[in-house]
Amino acid sequence: MKILVTGASSGIGYDAAKTLAQKGFTVFAAARRVSQMEPLRPFGVTPVFLDVTDEPSIQSCLAQVGEVDVLVNCAGYGSFGAIENVPLEEARRQLEVNLFGLARLCQLVLPGMRKRGRGRIVNISSVAGKGCLYFGGWYHVSKYAVEAFSDCLRMEMQPLGIDVVLIEPGATRTDWGLIAARHLEESSKGTAYEAPALRQAFVMKKGFSPDVKFLSAPSVVTRAIVKAVCSRHPRTRYRVSTGSGSMVFWHAVLPDRWWDGIVRQLASPWLARFAEKL
Repeated sequence: MKILVTGASSGIGYDAAKTLAQKGFTVFAAARRVSQMEPLRPFGVTPVFLDVTDEPSIQSCLAQVGEVDVLVNCAGYGSFGAIENVPLEEARRQLEVNLFGLARLCQLVLPGMRKRGRGRIVNISSVAGKGCLYFGGWYHVSKYAVEAFSDCLRMEMQPLGIDVVLIEPGATRTDWGLIAARHLEESSKGTAYEAPALRQAFVMKKGFSPDVKFLSAPSVVTRAIVKAVCSRHPRTRYRVSTGSGSMVFWHAVLPDRWWDGIVRQLASPWLARFAEKL
């Protein structure tokens, strides 16, 4: 079985590519930073360059890989910032990487899967596609869209023997929080949102520090990916990692204004002071 894993230069994608190869699958790991995937070669993984925002790059990647039995879409990043402040150019890039790149890869591998009457697409979404955090506007837009895209694709593919699975991680030990915090800082300095945004960015950097113990390891998400790949009848969704279930539950049961008030505490002075002591 041939598997293509995108976003495999770090974090969840890297760990998933290594683990799937160790289980005997033929794995191609795709990302822009090919050098960071070289350590995967001893495990039997083949690194391939891929920029999911560039059509020629996507075509070149798939030409090297050939027909794909399983596509695992891990490529993505987080960009936080007040909606008033974030340039639409950055908003479009967030959607190009997190949604449209994923969608284009699906479009290109589906004809082969459909012809063979089998195949599997595993999309890494997030609990951010189920509930919103303060200053997370465009990131949440992208993940809500991945949820809807995957639900619709699943219905279309089910009669054709192709499974579509969503993985919805919560807080995971990757660079995601640090990158999102950096975008939040950059987009907020000198604006009306600067004070709360910088406090939240500080809390996010502290919360996603490598030594923070409550974060789930990428391997927790990888186990769900392996189940999605190997199960004869995979679930439509796997919700994993720290806080994933509780976030979805409380977002569903709390009144909107209660939820808003709770998540705004990420930018509160008291939480920033508490984070300083960590």
